[in-house]
Amino acid sequence: MIKTGIIGGSGYTAGELLRLLQNHPKATVDFVYSTTNAGKSVTDVHQDLLGDTDLLFTDTINPEVNLVFLCLGHGQSKAFLEKHHFAPHTRIIDLGNDFRLHPDAGSFVYGLPELNRKKIKMAQFVANPGCFATAIQLALVPLAQDQELQNSIHINATTGSTGAGVQPSGTTHHSWRTNNMSHYKAFEHQHLGEIQQSLDKLQPGFNQELLFIPNRGDFSRGIFVTLYTQTEKSLDAIVALYKTFYQDHPFVVVTTDTIHLKQVVQTNKCIISLEKKGKYLLITSIIDNLIKGASGQAIQNMNLMFGLDEKTGLQLKSGSF
Repeated sequence: MIKTGIIGGSGYTAGELLRLLQNHPKATVDFVYSTTNAGKSVTDVHQDLLGDTDLLFTDTINPEVNLVFLCLGHGQSKAFLEKHHFAPHTRIIDLGNDFRLHPDAGSFVYGLPELNRKKIKMAQFVANPGCFATAIQLALVPLAQDQELQNSIHINATTGSTGAGVQPSGTTHHSWRTNNMSHYKAFEHQHLGEIQQSLDKLQPGFNQELLFIPNRGDFSRGIFVTLYTQTEKSLDAIVALYKTFYQDHPFVVVTTDTIHLKQVVQTNKCIISLEKKGKYLLITSIIDNLIKGASGQAIQNMNLMFGLDEKTGLQLKSGSF
């Protein structure tokens, strides 16, 4: 069994990790670290796990575990690792943004399995991608590999309220968010750096504009991305390109059907829909921000790092009603 520890145990991503690891046949949770909840039952915070676990939060770590998931706030992982040391064999997956970008990455491998599967299999340290970055990159990387990104890319993406984290703010309270919609960080969202980095890797010299408008949606979880760019390729050629690129990647589904968010919520899937409107290619990409956009992808990376089938513990079903 893979003995795991979770650092920063009270947030949404930690809660999803706990839920998924409870049913993982090859992994177990050794400790859940939270200084603010030390001594409390994990189910006091993650009430959906009532009856599933007797774990208590702790303010001490077991440095000998096989794998540590860092579920800390952005910018806090480096500081934690400077103060706490793990055994030489311990592997680390960071769900924050500290190690996603060069040159900050150091020995961390960027953990988008559909792009870096071989490197992830050999890695000791993995930087889990951001949620928006995951959905948008999966929509674009087949075109980049084929050197087909020759025009500006217009991206509109809406995320659920869980994307803002467990701590409430003025724009996450139900009374503000319900029956409401707004955009934020237009053209300057922090995930643009990850997206640009991956596209540069696949299509050297890529210099087209990424015009990204993130939106806050009136729902709790999921990301719905629509983006468009110009291309001379036919729809049939584009569909063939995407299906070939993702043929060995079990969590990405390519279709020409119209898709909706409920098809992926509570799963580790990314569904990509392709349409051609004159000279414009319209791509829709949908994921669950807490699973494929965070904790599920972290477990997918864990599976790869420990030589397991990457689907292990992640064969989840959505509900469309």
